[in-house]
Amino acid sequence: MHYPIGLLFDLLASSSALPWNITVHFKSFPEKDLLHCPSKDAIEAHFMSCVKEADALKHKSQVINEMQKKDHKQLWMGLQNDRFDQFWAINRKLMEYPAEENGFRYIPFRIYQTTTERPFIQKLFRPVAADGQLHTLGDLLKEVCPSAVAPEDGEKKNQVMIHGIEPMLETPLQWLSEHLSYPDNFLHISIIPQPAD
Repeated sequence: MHYPIGLLFDLLASSSALPWNITVHFKSFPEKDLLHCPSKDAIEAHFMSCVKEADALKHKSQVINEMQKKDHKQLWMGLQNDRFDQFWAINRKLMEYPAEENGFRYIPFRIYQTTTERPFIQKLFRPVAADGQLHTLGDLLKEVCPSAVAPEDGEKKNQVMIHGIEPMLETPLQWLSEHLSYPDNFLHISIIPQPAD
């Protein structure tokens, strides 16, 4: 419930054939393996909490705080009912920034690895360096998760996946955040072992 389905696919099944085999339980819910969702309202509250956290990182919560309750509801209903225009009419405001700032204050991201017990890595990271240069995905990984980046003369041991694709490490982080963030406004980055084939 807490991870987007695309992230789960990147982490667990990106090298397998589609579709997944899904088991639906109508009784004897596997409480030891899965969190039981108490209600639809809990999912909405979790989603809005993530959107607010991302906006706090990007805009010091100024955008989300200027919205009315009906805007929050429109954002949720657009996502829930698969109405892109309804969702994007509100989400567009969360993805904008003043031209003089060259990007968000911080990039809302989470890095997930299949090889660690830690659920994810999340730190403050600016999209623009002190010298005005745009930070790239490679810059983020070198600082936050250096083991994910192959040395220049070494063998590549990991794949970095976002939405089922492997972006180039030279891609500006600001661009990735604007164009590949999930609906919760976070950039969910998966680091998985390089496939053998």
